[in-house]
Order: sequence, then structure tokens, then C-alpha cells
Amino acid sequence: MQTSLFDYELPPSFIAQQPAEPRDSSRLLVLHRESGAIEHRHFRDIGDYLDAGDLLVANDSRVIPARLHGRKPTGGAVEIFLLRQLDEAGTEWECLVRGRGLTEGTEIDLTPNSQSPTPNSQSLLAVITAVLPSGSRVVTFPSPVRPYLDELGEIPLPPYITEYSGDAERYQTIYSRPEGSVAAPTAGLHFTPELLLALREKGVGWETVTLHVGLDTFRPVTAELVEAHEIHTEWAGLSARTAKAINETTLAGGRVVAVGTTSVRTLEWGGTSAQGIDPYETEACPWKRVAAFVGAVNLFIRPGYRYRAVDVLLTNFHLPRSSLLMLVSAFVAQAHQSEPDAGRRMLLDAYEIAKAQGYRFFSFGDAMLIL
Repeated sequence: MQTSLFDYELPPSFIAQQPAEPRDSSRLLVLHRESGAIEHRHFRDIGDYLDAGDLLVANDSRVIPARLHGRKPTGGAVEIFLLRQLDEAGTEWECLVRGRGLTEGTEIDLTPNSQSPTPNSQSLLAVITAVLPSGSRVVTFPSPVRPYLDELGEIPLPPYITEYSGDAERYQTIYSRPEGSVAAPTAGLHFTPELLLALREKGVGWETVTLHVGLDTFRPVTAELVEAHEIHTEWAGLSARTAKAINETTLAGGRVVAVGTTSVRTLEWGGTSAQGIDPYETEACPWKRVAAFVGAVNLFIRPGYRYRAVDVLLTNFHLPRSSLLMLVSAFVAQAHQSEPDAGRRMLLDAYEIAKAQGYRFFSFGDAMLIL
């Protein structure tokens, strides 16, 4: 497929710069993928579409303060953006860097992000130890960097959010626990404690997986053909407890509701590669179950993929030409096996309706529930 088929126009005014308050007051576009029917609701109404016995599965990864500022020995300013931990100790990271002359061997003195450092403020010396073909750098720290990040680092908002100055905690889900992401799993930002309690009282289950989100998740696909795109790799884990809950839900006739595309990729890895199943096997699976796993995942879900684990998808509105838009298109297409391109067309039509109705897009934007 041509990557250009997943392009669409989005004026900057549609990109949400501030989150909805309270969280569950954001809007919710409900898409019935078999019929194409659309409803316009608010996120707090999501319980109207979930039944007792359904199971919500969310990504509980927490965003780290991954943006660091420092200076070279010459005084030149440098910005380091932590992308991916490369060693077990946490001293070696793949990073994006911004500045001049940042070659192998360059030393960077990282300084506190506050304009008025405290007497106990720490600094840290980092060294660029490799320049990778992608243009990113390997940066090595003298000791594990995580203990320094709360003072030296900033929570990194996506580059299209330029006007937010609120609490950084608003870019975390209320249930985030293990640290490791450099971007939030944003479909979960809409949940409030009260809403989760109401869903539990209704009999809707709740489980979590962990996928530490990398920056590449949000990058546009640059290859001319979708199939030529090389998907990025991220660390994920699906526990035995969560796998058991998912499989029991399926056996009992309940639906597995993925909260966001990062949860989808984790669940579908558990339903395919974690069991040695070819993700693009065209034959129908004789069973529908997931297996527990921990490790690297690099599942590229695009039209033609047969979903094994997820029955309902909760997601935000995604960037043009992104792998996430392709993933959602493949999910919508699952209801139209005889028309391979129907999912893409239906999804992009829904995006045009969302624009006409004034929905807000991307990380701080509104949500979609795809049934």
C-alpha cells in the first residue's frame, strides 16, 4: 500500500494544546465498524458501551523526565532527549541530541533545569560515545542516570504541544506505575478514579500491561510503501495474571478492550509472536488466547493483519502517515474482510467528521471508541 493513502489534512488549530478538565470531560467519538455508524458522546459515557464481563486492558508505563539540558566545554548549549536504555545498569542510552558539533567523544555537563538551583543541586557529566546511522547518539553517564532525572530532567511533551504550562503530572495516566516511557500512552489520560470505580461496580474488569513508549511511536512513516517501513522496537511485558484474565474473559464471552495502541501492540504480541505465530498468517486461528511474556516487541500492525486478542479499541486521534493510524485502520478493517481497504476509508471518513464536529486531536485531544 502507498503510505500516502494514510495522509490527511489537519490545520494546527485542531491540535489540542490543553487537556480537558476534568479528564473524563473530553469528547468521545464512537465508531461502529460494521455499519460505519458514528455517535458523539463524552468520555464519561464510556460505560454505556461496556458490559459486565468485559475487560479493559491499559498500559501502566510512566513517563520519565527524559529531556535534559547541558553545555559543552566550549559553552555551547546542548539538549539531550533520552530515547532508550541500552544497558541493564542504566548508564548507557540512545538519545536525540540538539546542538552543534556533537560528535563522538564530546563531553556534556548537564545542569539542573531550574532557573534557581538549590544548594544541593546536582550536575552530571555525560559523554557521547557513538553516533548511530539514524542520527541519534549513544550517550554514556558515569552512573545510573535515573536518580538524577527528577532534578535534571523535564517531562517531554510532544513537539506539537507548544502552549501548555500546567502540571507535568497531567501528562501521566492516573494508574501509571513502572517508569520507562518517553511519551505517554495517551488514550489512558481520560480516565478518572471515579470513572474507574463506576466501571468496576458495573462489572467491567481492569488489568494492565507495560510497554515503555519510545519517541518513534509517533513519527510519520517516511517509506513510500507501507510494507517497506521498519517498525521500531520497544520493551513490553504481559504478566501471567493479566494473560489469565484475558483468556478467561474471552472464554466467558466477554470482550477485551484495549486502552490505546500501545496496549494493542502488547496484547497482539502476546497473541502472535510470543506463541511463535506468524502475525500475518492469513488462516483463521483455531484459538484466541494470549501468552505471558517480557521483552522486546516490534509488531507492525497494518491493513492485512488479523487481530487475535483485541475486540474493542479505545484510542485518540493520530498523526497523518503514522504507524498508529495504520494500526487503527487494520482494526476497523477486521469487520470488512471482503473489502481490504474499507477500514482505512471508514477511519479517514470518521476523522473528517471529527474535524467538522470540532474534535481535538493528538495527545491532549479527544478519544475514539471503536466497537
